[in-house]
Order: sequence, then structure tokens, then C-alpha cells
Amino acid sequence: MLVAKGIEKYYGDLHVLKGVDVMINQGEVVSIVGASGAGKSTLLHILGTLDEADKGEVKVGETNVTKLKGDKLAEFRNREIGFIFQFHNLLPEFTGAENIIIPGLIAGRNEKELKTRAKELATILGVEGRLQHKPSELSGGEQQRIAVARALINDPKIIFADEPSGNLDSKSAQDLHELFFRLRDEFGQSFVIVTHNQELAEMADRMLTMQDGKIVSGL
Repeated sequence: MLVAKGIEKYYGDLHVLKGVDVMINQGEVVSIVGASGAGKSTLLHILGTLDEADKGEVKVGETNVTKLKGDKLAEFRNREIGFIFQFHNLLPEFTGAENIIIPGLIAGRNEKELKTRAKELATILGVEGRLQHKPSELSGGEQQRIAVARALINDPKIIFADEPSGNLDSKSAQDLHELFFRLRDEFGQSFVIVTHNQELAEMADRMLTMQDGKIVSGL
């Protein structure tokens, strides 16, 4: 599903990633762990096309995303990749349903079909009764589930999650962790999760450990 080779990244004189190789299989849940500053989020953002590597290449499926630029890269990201962030990044002026369908509207998909799909996803995620509420009216766990539905609305091949349960209480975090595996089993998507939560990391099919800009175990 994803192959990255020789990924290097500099921020000024700071060498953040030092030749990282990664392979993610279809339907695999992979966690990335390591101390703060090890390069986990930087790697995730490069794999997810939110940032560019200074060296190396990333392929998602048959597409070398390193060679995509501008609108073509944005279109590929919107269609093939889903993102879940620690602080969910929901738009406060829109309802849960409206937040979920935004990536689909950007992709030019039919709004009626998107609303139907949003209801289906919300039902799977247990927030079907909260779709007409705005983010400020939702609990942290509900907001994150709406964000998960948004990540899934375009049926992406692979989903990247950056500390997805870092802002949740322990019960909501546990529910979210179990949800990822249920979604994988139901939809066959790959998940790459950066986390400091050891329990979530160990639930994954494979745990990659980063240290000083390299993957030191789990390949």
C-alpha cells in the first residue's frame, strides 16, 4: 500500500529524518512510537504528503507522490488519503454532518450521496444522533469520531493519525483505539498511527520505534 525509501528531512541545520525506509501493507495497522523529537510526526506528514522530503521518495499504491505537485497532489491527497489529528480540526461554524462531507464536496462528489454516506459512517461510529450539532456542542470523544468519519468519507486507501487519542479521557481513548481495528476489518484500509499511548501502540499489527531520526525496530 505504501513504500517510502531513503526519506531525509532537514529544518535548517537540524537533520530530523536520516534515511528512513517504511513499507505499509494493505489492511495493516502500524503504530509509530519514540521519544519527543525522534521525528515521528515529521515522518507521518511526509508519508501523508502534507510535507515534502528533502531526499527520498514515497509511493502510495502505484503512484509516486513525490513527483506530484500543486493541484494534482491536492487531488490525490483528497481522494486517496485520510487524516485524523489530535485536536480534530473541525470547523466550528458547521454541524457534524457538514464537517464530515467537506472532503467529498471538495472532490466534486454528489452532495445527496455524501449525506447518505455520512449517516452510514456516523452510525458505525456511534454518533448518528449528533450530526446536527456543532463541535462546541459535542464531547471530545464525539468530536474525534466526527473527525474519523470525515477522514473516511472519500474511502481513502490509507489513513494517517497523529496522536488521535492524545486529547481524550481514557475511556474515550480506548473506544477510539478499538474503533480503528473495527474499521480496518470492515473497510480493509491501512492505518498509520503516531502515538505516545503504549496500549494503542501495542495493539497494532506492527510497532515501529523511532530514535534520532531513524527507525530502530519494527521493520
